Amino acid sequence: MAETQTRGHVFRRKKRGTGADEFEGDDVFVAKKSMWPTMATENDPAAALASARHEFGEHGGVNMSIEASATFTVMEPETMRRMFAGKLGPDRDFFIYNRHFNPTVLNLGRLMAALEGTEAAYCTASGMYAISSVLLQRRTCGGIKDAVRYTLYGGTHALLTHFLPRACNITTTFVDIGDLEAVKNAIVEGRTKVLYFESMSNPPLTAANIPELSRIGHKKGTTVVVDNTFAPIVLSPARLGADVVLHSISKFISGGADVIAGAVCGPASLVNSMMDLHQGALMLLGPTMNAKVAFELSERIPHLGLRMKEHCRRAMEYAIRMKKLGFKVIYPGLEDHPQHELLMSMANKEYGFGGLLCVDMETEERANRLMHHLQNYTQFGFMAVSLGYYETLMSCSGSSTSSEMNAEEKALAGISPGLVRMSIGYIGTPEQKWSQLEKALSRMQDSTLFHKN
Repeated sequence: MAETQTRGHVFRRKKRGTGADEFEGDDVFVAKKSMWPTMATENDPAAALASARHEFGEHGGVNMSIEASATFTVMEPETMRRMFAGKLGPDRDFFIYNRHFNPTVLNLGRLMAALEGTEAAYCTASGMYAISSVLLQRRTCGGIKDAVRYTLYGGTHALLTHFLPRACNITTTFVDIGDLEAVKNAIVEGRTKVLYFESMSNPPLTAANIPELSRIGHKKGTTVVVDNTFAPIVLSPARLGADVVLHSISKFISGGADVIAGAVCGPASLVNSMMDLHQGALMLLGPTMNAKVAFELSERIPHLGLRMKEHCRRAMEYAIRMKKLGFKVIYPGLEDHPQHELLMSMANKEYGFGGLLCVDMETEERANRLMHHLQNYTQFGFMAVSLGYYETLMSCSGSSTSSEMNAEEKALAGISPGLVRMSIGYIGTPEQKWSQLEKALSRMQDSTLFHKN
């Protein structure tokens, strides 16, 4: 028999039998087992993760087993009819097909829900699908609008600007999310279905006032959706008032730059509707996460807090030193950052201010020279998109991850042609990596490269 640990207690329970499928009188812990966890009450996300239910392996292994089956068997024909009618489901250990629910992926969802302090979560094959599925599920297509911040990840911007208007007649109003009055005016009550923004904007690292924006959205009957990819552990949007929290798990949560994955964290009613056999965006459009990927990610989440602390600690240290050298540095941990005090009031304590910093080199040519020297001369990091890797990753945002935006849109978003985004890694010692950065700077002969603050 398998064991299930809940909130520090271990119960021994029966697995669903190998004979006739039983619908009544099941073991009490199976019959009353919730598919979703009780909403975490801990304010610290690392503590919430530690309190989440731990799945043991089929034969008592400390790690859970991987359920790699594409489909699942039943012992009686009547069972399948009841499953498709919605009368039997994962909460009773009845599974239909891997595109619907998978036990291993479901467990990763429980961990993500614990991390973000939401009732439920389910994981997808990519972060972009987590975003698009929520937007599609929340509204029916046709003449519906969203209010969204100017500054967004380029893929999200393209989805909202080009794809959804063409495919679904869903329009978007872009607004400066820092202007709360403008946000109020942009939301049309009864028509605006989603207020969407990033907790920490990509790439200029502008922090959103999550509590105030949530209050504005809720007052007008709008669902508040926050992409928290840049700030897992650092910020907890649902605990600050947001309805739905999205992640590209591919980044900090994975940490290995080796998988593509996403997550939708929110109310159980929303997640259940997205998994509905007849009307669910996650079920019908098929963004299935592979069970083996879900297993690997479940093994990485427990040390996310430790990794984020080191990402953030080094980002802060490098930002301070680079600023002293004359760089125009953008980092929320610096006291001169416009949202420094706001972030201080929202952030989970002891985890820092994020693992990314930006350096404005003014022109793309200067940005490219800096990145060339940092990678090819001193081995400080790699020129690559994405973030959250143990090595430092660098990119010139305007010509890469934000290239979907035109020049006017980039200007409104605060993305200069020479903005270099750095995802600070934690490999090597801090002094070793700082020495590599200094050597790259000495190789650059153009003294106009720096801004004196």
